Amino acid sequence: MLLDADNVYYRELNKQIRALVAKGETEFEIINVRGQRYIADGLDGDIKFLIRGVPGQDMAAFMRGPSIRVEGNAQDGVANTMDEGLVVVNGMAGDVVGYAMRGGKVLIRGDVGYRVGIHMKAYKEKFPVLVIGGKAGDFLGEYMAGGAIILLGMFSGKSGDVPICGRSLGTGMHGGVIYVRGEVPVEQLGPHLKTEPVDAEDMALIRANLELFCKEFGVDLESVLAEPFQRVKPFSHRPYGNLYVAC
Repeated sequence: MLLDADNVYYRELNKQIRALVAKGETEFEIINVRGQRYIADGLDGDIKFLIRGVPGQDMAAFMRGPSIRVEGNAQDGVANTMDEGLVVVNGMAGDVVGYAMRGGKVLIRGDVGYRVGIHMKAYKEKFPVLVIGGKAGDFLGEYMAGGAIILLGMFSGKSGDVPICGRSLGTGMHGGVIYVRGEVPVEQLGPHLKTEPVDAEDMALIRANLELFCKEFGVDLESVLAEPFQRVKPFSHRPYGNLYVAC
């Protein structure tokens, strides 16, 4: 189903999509997208979206199953509290990508903004994964509780002297793991965190997700794996347990 979003208000666009899904439509190509918000929010099942343009805030929020490919950049809040599904952005994305994400995968080819992957969590069989091909802003993985973030720093629009990640990487992190290709700038780490080389189990997880990333973006897998990865993990699942004490 081809939908033209040119000059279509976001509420009307989403109303059209939901009406078509209710009638059994499962494949959409949406062209001329220019900031329309909430695309595919809360949708269930095997539904496929190809979006041409720049979707607005909170695309794929609360989504449970569909797959979305964006040929362009994406604004803030991609996959907010997403439960399951696949989001592929062939460009860069804004702030708070994957906020409280509970499952599924998000693949961003380029850079991302601030506070990406915050409050990510895993539960039982749910294990969210966020792969970032470029660089990330401050507070990546803030208060992270589960899942995995893989940061490559390879496909960035930023200059070479810009660190792969911003300040306070993983601040408040008490679960999950962040994998960084190459060296982790120690001065960018949040408190109560450590870095260490990955092991065979880590590499199996990294490779499995990078195979999908490279397939989606036409990138050579072995060139991505040519540099070693570091693992960022919290010292404790209660990083601030001793911050407040009873008087």
